[in-house]
Amino acid sequence: MVSRRSLLTGSLALVFTPAAALAQQFAGNQAEWSQNYEAVSRSRVQRTSTPMLSAEALAATEQMIEYYRNISARGGWQPVRGVEGMRVGSNSPAVIALRQRLITTGDLDPAAGESPIYDSYVEAGVRRFQARHGLSSTGTMTAATVAAMNVPVDVRIRQLEINVVRLRSLSGNLGHRYVVANIPAALVETVEGGVVHTRHAAGVGKIDRQSPILNSKVVEVNFNPFWTVPASIIRKDLIPKMQKEPNYLTDNKIRIFKGDQEIPPSQVNWFSDEATRYRFRQDPGGELNSMGFVRINIPNQHGVYMHDTPSKGIFGDDFRFVSSGCIRVQNVRDYIEWLLKDTPGWSREQIDAAFKSGERIDARLTQPVPIHWVYVTAWATPDGLVQFRDDIYNKDGLGSAIPVASRVPTEPDAEMFLQN
Repeated sequence: MVSRRSLLTGSLALVFTPAAALAQQFAGNQAEWSQNYEAVSRSRVQRTSTPMLSAEALAATEQMIEYYRNISARGGWQPVRGVEGMRVGSNSPAVIALRQRLITTGDLDPAAGESPIYDSYVEAGVRRFQARHGLSSTGTMTAATVAAMNVPVDVRIRQLEINVVRLRSLSGNLGHRYVVANIPAALVETVEGGVVHTRHAAGVGKIDRQSPILNSKVVEVNFNPFWTVPASIIRKDLIPKMQKEPNYLTDNKIRIFKGDQEIPPSQVNWFSDEATRYRFRQDPGGELNSMGFVRINIPNQHGVYMHDTPSKGIFGDDFRFVSSGCIRVQNVRDYIEWLLKDTPGWSREQIDAAFKSGERIDARLTQPVPIHWVYVTAWATPDGLVQFRDDIYNKDGLGSAIPVASRVPTEPDAEMFLQN
């Protein structure tokens, strides 16, 4: 996408910019969300260099509220029906209504006409809409796409109004270098000198194990870490798992300690709460360890942190609310390279060597980096794009007005039970 522009010329650009060209831009951006976990970051096209927490994004969001109020004053948009599953080549009168829906929010150029054919222009408009709502830009009318399109304009206005208050409180002077993890967007931004340096898809807390809102600093990176199982996961997950699969701990290199003494799983009564009195530690090793190859430490009262994960495939999903509160980071090598750039002895080559060594190595940042875990479900940027995300934790207070059920995977989580 384009670099930051002046608010005067850019903040409502989506009304005037040819939708097909913008959609092509978004299609290219999907490399950022692909499941090619480590390799894509250097070749992908960034969406925008404007940080989400910035004066420019705040001003653009304020103007977007006015834009959506104007849409409402003109009657808003009508729900689209009968379009689920449609793709290029589909032919239906319902496509005419779909075109109008896309035109209303600037995702399709009005010159695209009123044809009932789902042509490449419609596909491009759908891709652009999907990208603005955190959905995979397939260009096909998925159930989640239909649900997002059918959220009424007045609900979107209220969502923007709620979030502009959050942006005002968060968009002060955050410093020269900082990290923002936006929980509902499942997205991490690194910011330096007022410009986004990298973006990373993330896996964040489940609805019943939420990632907390916090402000802290990144102080240390642990390579090839041990993982000590939290008490909550011992109770909720590990004990039931061992009742069904007695070899689970051994297969996943998890050891049991009573004080400093290791005890075998066979000595524990798994049909009682005995296991909660012991310490469980998983050996290092990116293919099995629940934190993958690296843990990023951020001191906080919640006991959460950021880390790699052996389950790379989650980063290609729309619905990435999968952890027990910690945040998993895509392209984690790029992230820690940026974190350690001012710490002597940690070039990219040295980082790669630490990964490969399999040894427990700690890298303490010379200058801790401020980090903010925030909850923002709607925001805009000066290039004229407005972004919406599901209120997954119901912090906006809009209840069922914005459906989220269509995002939940229909198959069981493929990841092992250790969710942090």
